[in-house]
Amino acid sequence: MSSASIVSTDAHYLHHIEAAHFKLDTDEPVKLGGQGAAPAPFDYYLASLAACTAITLRMYAERKGWDLGEFRAELQLDRDDDGRLHVMRTLHASGPLTDEQWNRLLEIVANTPVTKAMREGVEIASRRGDAPSEA
Repeated sequence: MSSASIVSTDAHYLHHIEAAHFKLDTDEPVKLGGQGAAPAPFDYYLASLAACTAITLRMYAERKGWDLGEFRAELQLDRDDDGRLHVMRTLHASGPLTDEQWNRLLEIVANTPVTKAMREGVEIASRRGDAPSEA
């Protein structure tokens, strides 16, 4: 089970995130009114997909005994004229992989857990919570 919480700061769009026991910040770029002090929400969206991509492919390659070498995934998020989002994911590995191995890795990457969640959608519900306590 995953969890995250976020708390605002005095610095406009800058917020502090706690994901599991890790502390992160998020902000908006200057051109959108933020200070550019931390990754924007869509940066984390791509980062989660990149992380799942790398970890899943590393696990798969290890099970198969394949040497990926240094693995890198580059992700680009764009919006088309209709406003739909599109992600282009480009994979690189320095290991000696055959075309057959690459084809299998591309099949695997199309079905990573985060890829499937993003592609199929996730049900999101919201509810009102208690007011923050005064410290």
